[in-house]
Amino acid sequence: MASQQPQGDGLIVGINVTPMVDIMLVLLIIFIVTAKIIVTPAVPMDLPEASQVEQVQVVLSVLVPERGATLVNGEPAASPAELTRLAAEARTRDPELRAVIHADGNVPHRRVLATLDALKQAGLTRVAFGAQEPQQPRLGAASEWAGGPP
Repeated sequence: MASQQPQGDGLIVGINVTPMVDIMLVLLIIFIVTAKIIVTPAVPMDLPEASQVEQVQVVLSVLVPERGATLVNGEPAASPAELTRLAAEARTRDPELRAVIHADGNVPHRRVLATLDALKQAGLTRVAFGAQEPQQPRLGAASEWAGGPP
């Protein structure tokens, strides 16, 4: 009868890989669960949804450039009162109208809030903000968050 006895020189004859496989499976499960969280945007937005493929929702496009008048579906609105009037006219045509504000990154926050207030005065409560994903990371992006030059 042969029995295995520990060798006195301390050599490892066999490696038990079961704990390593267990750890790898746990890490794989964690990555699968968190992958969905990483893909979803961090900023919640009220984006228009289509219930059917054939149905197209009408969206009021509000462009707020850095310089110049605000454009409502391509028409210039020189003042917040003009913006409210154009939005109210569009809302009378479609009561389920949604608005999307596309504001330039250099527009003051005050002007964006004035645009949002004008849309609410016109009765539009479903408002989203247009955004796009960055094409590629730019050098100096961290300094933009700190308020420095790019």
